[in-house]
Amino acid sequence: MKAINVGIIGVSGYTGLELVKMLINHPIFTLKYCANTEGETTLSELHPALFGVCDMGVDKVDLDRAASTCELIFLALPHKTAMNTAKGLLERGVKIVDLSADYRLNSENYEAFYCEHEDVENLEHAVYSIPELHGRVAENAKLVANPGCHVTATLMALAPFLDYIDTTQPIFIDSKTGVSGAGKSPSAGIHYVSVNDNINCYNIIKHRHAVEIEQHASILCGNEVKVTFVPSLVPMTRGMLACVYATLKLDIQPLEHIQKFYEGKPFVRVRTAPPHTKMTSGTNFADVYAARHGNALVSMCAIDNLMRGASSQALVNANIMMGLDETLGIPVIAYVP
Repeated sequence: MKAINVGIIGVSGYTGLELVKMLINHPIFTLKYCANTEGETTLSELHPALFGVCDMGVDKVDLDRAASTCELIFLALPHKTAMNTAKGLLERGVKIVDLSADYRLNSENYEAFYCEHEDVENLEHAVYSIPELHGRVAENAKLVANPGCHVTATLMALAPFLDYIDTTQPIFIDSKTGVSGAGKSPSAGIHYVSVNDNINCYNIIKHRHAVEIEQHASILCGNEVKVTFVPSLVPMTRGMLACVYATLKLDIQPLEHIQKFYEGKPFVRVRTAPPHTKMTSGTNFADVYAARHGNALVSMCAIDNLMRGASSQALVNANIMMGLDETLGIPVIAYVP
């Protein structure tokens, strides 16, 4: 099969780095274009760990050059910036995997939690894809809205049970994330002295990812789903553990059920004991587990927030978009110890 030229816009952040690390070893995709919004530099200057491994140049964003060079572009940009860039690339015939929130929500929900949407036309055609839950919907798509970390982990724990829980009863979600989930830009909340030896719940109940969980869980089951979402920042670099607490309305064995639900899915591992975040570090695996106490359900999912929660899931979606095997170029060996 001939090579497919791809690029990354927004390569200076953590998710951009993870994309580079995977794409330089991908058997079909060839990384031909890297850009950011700041100006010209090199990958090894942005990410010193790449020195002597990948020193290719990084341009200031030029949509014409990107379109003339690449069939597909990964956008690792902040919200609002991403939609303006995506619109221009789509007009030039380039396929997009967008890692921002700009195409994940309907316009009403997006504008309630972010800003006015400036590309409603493309929003209506964007494909939202967690492959284990949505199949190969990304195949032949022009624009994929790549789900983020909290929502991916939560939906993978919740989705198998949507037809078996009482959605009129409270659904609680406790989702813990490593500090890299806050991004590379410095802020007081992610200083060492703020994070070390500390756990911090933030934006509880009103977090903007709660509405994304509700919107897409409701689509999956065809009924309205409401959740109480509590995210926490924990003192580790990477990793995420989402725990879902709900009320069963049917008599099922949760672990047996989740095993059947994810049977044959290469990037889901059903654990017989609660997973640890280290088990998935540096991989696209989602490690899931479920148990019950009477009619109380506990379902959990561990992922790497930078990988399955962003970059490796984006690459899986890109593989599917281009008609490839979804496993191509996807890491499966965890960073342990």
